[in-house]
Amino acid sequence: MDVVTIPALQILLLAIMFLAVLVEIKTGGMGAGVLLGLVAAAVFWGSQYVRGLVDLYQIAMFLAGILCIVFEMLMPTIGLLAGVGVAAMLYSVVLALGGDIQAIYAMLIAFVVSIAGFALIVKRLPSSRLWNKVVLKDQSEAARGYVSTTPKHELLGKEGEVLSELRPSGAVLLDGVPVDVISEGAFIPKGEKVRVVAVEGVRVVVRKV
Repeated sequence: MDVVTIPALQILLLAIMFLAVLVEIKTGGMGAGVLLGLVAAAVFWGSQYVRGLVDLYQIAMFLAGILCIVFEMLMPTIGLLAGVGVAAMLYSVVLALGGDIQAIYAMLIAFVVSIAGFALIVKRLPSSRLWNKVVLKDQSEAARGYVSTTPKHELLGKEGEVLSELRPSGAVLLDGVPVDVISEGAFIPKGEKVRVVAVEGVRVVVRKV
């Protein structure tokens, strides 16, 4: 595999551009990072255009990608425009770098660098509506009423008959309902009478009567 021959400055400019896009998605506002990204984009596309390596088609595609992301910020969509915008930007960059495997390598390197930089600052940035849509933030907490399994505290002290041998887990008939239980460590054969001595979450502990 050949070493990427794209100039390091071009890769750096791409990394700044990608980082600016990530910051814009996260914050939804025009800050210093976004302005730096615009400057990097102007230098990148300007130098490529002057050298005759790109035409207005690639530039227009890149700008259209940015507009799609901006519209996604303003409109309550499901993220489709942002996806289209990112795809258009990446495609235009690959074309600008020559449209070969070396261009893909350079773009991937720049993207990894931008991701690493974004990971260092993401927690310090405010969140936009688009970011909140693509990142799951809600947690199923007991304080908010989410319970994975209802504790069976009402079984404490009840007595029942062993339906299957407890070795130490098995089933016990309590109030006519089979309940999965665990003994205090001792083997209890089928048919024996047991009492619920502890309820630890969903874990029901019984003892032979």
